[in-house]
Amino acid sequence: MVATHELRRPAVVALQTLVIAACYYGAGRLGLLRRLSVEGAVFTPIWPPTGVAVAALLLLGIRSWLGIAIGALLVVLSLSSFSSFQPSAIGIVAGNTIAPICAYLLLRGVRFRTDLSRLRDGLALVFLAALGSMMISATVDVGLLVLTGKLALEGFWAVWLAWWVGDAMGVLIVTPVLLMLYAVRPPLRLTRWKEAALLLAAVCFMVPLATRSSISLLFLVYPLLIWAALRFELPGSLVCALFASVMATVAATEEVGPFYQLSHTAIMVKLQAFNGTMALTALLLSAVITEQRNTRRSVELACQELVQVLEHLTAGNPTPRPPPPDEDDRH
Repeated sequence: MVATHELRRPAVVALQTLVIAACYYGAGRLGLLRRLSVEGAVFTPIWPPTGVAVAALLLLGIRSWLGIAIGALLVVLSLSSFSSFQPSAIGIVAGNTIAPICAYLLLRGVRFRTDLSRLRDGLALVFLAALGSMMISATVDVGLLVLTGKLALEGFWAVWLAWWVGDAMGVLIVTPVLLMLYAVRPPLRLTRWKEAALLLAAVCFMVPLATRSSISLLFLVYPLLIWAALRFELPGSLVCALFASVMATVAATEEVGPFYQLSHTAIMVKLQAFNGTMALTALLLSAVITEQRNTRRSVELACQELVQVLEHLTAGNPTPRPPPPDEDDRH
């Protein structure tokens, strides 16, 4: 039995590593379907592999780093042939691996909960994992482009900003969705399904209209996000934000709707500002609502327990009757 268990554990770890590498590579190929160009450098407005990497580390632990590194290497190899593979690609793989690891270590240091049921969890994911740690990958990757002569030095900051925001958006949008899907357990409770269907219909109609209309109507997405967060908390707001972000990215790369006749830099700024504020709104608002509802449920549970304790204490003790009046009191 001991030998079988010792053999099974390396096999499970190897399988997890392969699955993580495959998911990272698949997410990378999916992200490369939509690209933008800034200062001659091509980048993706949303880089899903960073979200996959952070989620894998949070769910499976630090041993996931090997799968992340293999997946990053496969993505780099898919962009260039083996004959043109350069040593600088190893630095890009290292940057894309170290950044999620730093995000994981920072989140573990603040006792991050994967259910995102507290406001502090949402803030930690935003500022520590997304905005903070992804500076590492952006700095390493863009710095290597400059050192190898593929990017002029004066274009460093524009490309760095685009790269950093793309990696951060992967964490803000993809990581919460994966954590939510991991926590789903059957059977699912289909409460308020009529309202959910109405919200879904509104999202499917309003989001394409807002992202493809020549009139700037992107603000129409925010009432839908607020509705989803208030009524369906994190699952509703995350699904709505993910769909809106994908539709906006498609419209931006096709240069239609509110992104029509804009320069590539202006498209990048407008798209990333929309995606960033939308992701922050969905994540933080739903975290606040979830935390408040959990607090209310805890208070209600404490009150019920207090009532039960009082009933138990008074169960065998009849209510004392007032003493009869004295003779003097009768007169």
